[in-house]
Amino acid sequence: MATFIARLSPARGSVRLAVKDLIDIAGLPTTAGSQAVAQTAGPAQRDAACLAGARALGAGIVGKVNLHELAFGASGVNGYFGTPVNPLDPALVPGGSSSGSAVAVADGDADIAYGSDTGGSIRVPAAFCGITGLKTTHGRISLDGVWPLAPSLDTVGPMARDVAGVAAGMRLLEPGFTADAAPASRAARLRPPGFDADPAIDAAIDDALRRSGLEVGTAELPGWPAAREACGVIIEAEAAGSNKDLLADPVRRAGLGRDVLARLTAGAAVPADGLATARAVQSRWRAEMAAALRDADVLVLPTVPFYPPLLADAAGHPYTAFTNPVNLAGFPALALPVPSAGRLPASVQLIGPPGSEALLLATGAVIEATAGYRQR
Repeated sequence: MATFIARLSPARGSVRLAVKDLIDIAGLPTTAGSQAVAQTAGPAQRDAACLAGARALGAGIVGKVNLHELAFGASGVNGYFGTPVNPLDPALVPGGSSSGSAVAVADGDADIAYGSDTGGSIRVPAAFCGITGLKTTHGRISLDGVWPLAPSLDTVGPMARDVAGVAAGMRLLEPGFTADAAPASRAARLRPPGFDADPAIDAAIDDALRRSGLEVGTAELPGWPAAREACGVIIEAEAAGSNKDLLADPVRRAGLGRDVLARLTAGAAVPADGLATARAVQSRWRAEMAAALRDADVLVLPTVPFYPPLLADAAGHPYTAFTNPVNLAGFPALALPVPSAGRLPASVQLIGPPGSEALLLATGAVIEATAGYRQR
């Protein structure tokens, strides 16, 4: 039962929605995937604001799903509630932090799942589990009633087996949303400096673009490595602030997982000038990404530059090397599977300017239709 922390029985015939256990559901405790939180958590008094649309449209909530503790990790491994099993291969990490959301969708337990994405936490598990996930523009979806990690970067977004399902998820999150934009006419292939992708993944992305018929150029973003580092600093510093009560209470602190405690402790030690430097990088980086998107409608790159590692080797991988700079800018990004030469799919990531979710979904639908990948 590592996928679900709490199960519910929705009405027959309703769209089945799984909710990451960072998001308050009235009457259920929010654990944030953490023993330290679960031991004192009482039932939420009201739903998180982002559930209002799903309630109004009659979606059936199937339950609250597991995650990497406090959403502070990208492997999806959870030592307290157990690790959701990757449906493509149970020996591999499911990706995180929205591991339970991805697995619930990939296993068919939910039609749509809500995840959160601060540095890649929707897109990484979507990539590793062979599904589709959308990181929304920062600030587009309310975070009221969502356990915070790094509020200046946190987002909530939908996950589903395909682009149409993600579009339906956006309509639940934002009633009235329509994916009626035209697809991109100009795509720019991005190869971030500082980290080479697996050649098989790069080849899969390039092949998917060729099949799509999109006009494809290239883009250069030399500030990518600095943005990646700055995003890490901001996440750690803000996470320590968001979870300061856990750190201050010896009993609750003792319930934190070793990896999360180490990162929170490091975040609490970030000096003020170090955080200020990271914020300055963020401002420059946002302008650099905006400039690249004046020459192209979307930027295209792998979601993760490697295939999911073994559970036994889960620690220490740069899972968010190709995702967290997008969070630093606050821009939206869509991850969707494409076939690769290996036994596992690759995942292509489309980045657009703020508010371009409809454009990303329309473009993703073109790639999905021509790439030839089929869910198992």
